[in-house]
Amino acid sequence: MRFTALILALWLPMQVYGGGPSAALNPQIDVAEQEPLFASPTRLDRIGRIVAPVTINGQGPFRLVVDTGASHTTISPALAARLGLLPMEEPTVILNGVTGAEIVPAVTIARLEVGDLIVEGARAPVITTDIMAGADGILGVAGLKRERILVDFRKDRISISRSKGTRATAEMLRIPAVRLSGGLLMVMARVGGVRVRAIIDTGAERSLGNSALRAALRRRNVLEPPRVTVVFGTTAAVSQGELRAIPPVVLGSATISDMDLVFGDFHIFKAWDLQTQPAMLIGMDVLGGVQKLIIDFYRREVYVLA
Repeated sequence: MRFTALILALWLPMQVYGGGPSAALNPQIDVAEQEPLFASPTRLDRIGRIVAPVTINGQGPFRLVVDTGASHTTISPALAARLGLLPMEEPTVILNGVTGAEIVPAVTIARLEVGDLIVEGARAPVITTDIMAGADGILGVAGLKRERILVDFRKDRISISRSKGTRATAEMLRIPAVRLSGGLLMVMARVGGVRVRAIIDTGAERSLGNSALRAALRRRNVLEPPRVTVVFGTTAAVSQGELRAIPPVVLGSATISDMDLVFGDFHIFKAWDLQTQPAMLIGMDVLGGVQKLIIDFYRREVYVLA
């Protein structure tokens, strides 16, 4: 994998799984076997991920996968039991995933802390999902407004702090973003001449495209033949997907080349109200290929260092 100010080239495994609101490629990986500990970069043989040390109800820290595409923080049944939280005594919630929606049990977390972020009285779905891969849960950060997430894949470091409202250093590429309902950050991209809405999703291992984007690229005759794959999610629903090589993706001053995208009529685009216009989800197959990643919710900007 190579990332420069102009080109991001990807060479990735062909087996694809999906999740929701994240995507999981390698459910068999044990987190204890992964190095580094918090900021795992994407490699030829493994999709990276971002894990934060989180204190819950004064206990921990626990390891939660950071997910900018999720509005709910979810925890595993094992962690719920360790914290003495009983899902059957709490209301259920509707969890939207890539492949579908499902009613799941939830618990109330009195206090969650990570860096400068403090959340009180949050309802957390209790689920078992492949994306956790040995972690204790998923930290949903889509609703952040004033925070800044810094991930340094070289130094195995992640920090969540209050944004100071200043730009990152000049060596980092700046990608402007807009905030959607629910707090999602979206950047505008171009793929094969098609204007695309792109969601930054650190919880997704594989980047996905909706049916509207596939149709637009077909009309321009710029798509390679598909390879059919099965997409799994955090819910029980399973979807068919098409893995296709796509033209270069232009994001601000950065260009991603040699990229594959999994196309399908995925539920998550409907949940995000992005099913009718060309849209894509940019996951860790792309984001994990940089040296450093900054997501500034206050400035509504994404920065990457080649």
